[in-house]
Amino acid sequence: MTEREQLIELANKLFIYTDHHQWEKLLTEVFTETVRFDMSSLGAGEPKDISAIDLCKLWEQGFAGIDAVHHQSGNYLVSTANNYAEIYCYAIASHFKAAATEGKTREFVGSYNLEATKTEKGWRLISFKYNLKYVNGNIDLK
Repeated sequence: MTEREQLIELANKLFIYTDHHQWEKLLTEVFTETVRFDMSSLGAGEPKDISAIDLCKLWEQGFAGIDAVHHQSGNYLVSTANNYAEIYCYAIASHFKAAATEGKTREFVGSYNLEATKTEKGWRLISFKYNLKYVNGNIDLK
């Protein structure tokens, strides 16, 4: 695979492993030990450095009670310099909860700015920024 293909594959693993709650694969195949995490566009506070373990625990708790999560990504722009890469992509995240009574889905539409470094195990994400454009549906999944 070319470096571009490897980096797009890395981004796809981020989304697919998250959708399938494959936290161990995120830890071993996607993230470095510490990740710069920025979901401030969703009101999640200021950007911060967080351990990949804590990030996966945060997502595991956040997705508890949601029956299905589905990310769809595309429009990748990739740039590399030595052992550093930037990946930009559009993404839609759909969440489904069968028990919700005010609409069973919510949808987050936006883009990601991802940064990666080449390690001895291959490319791994060091930074993750989500840029929300809009939310649609039953936001609280009540």
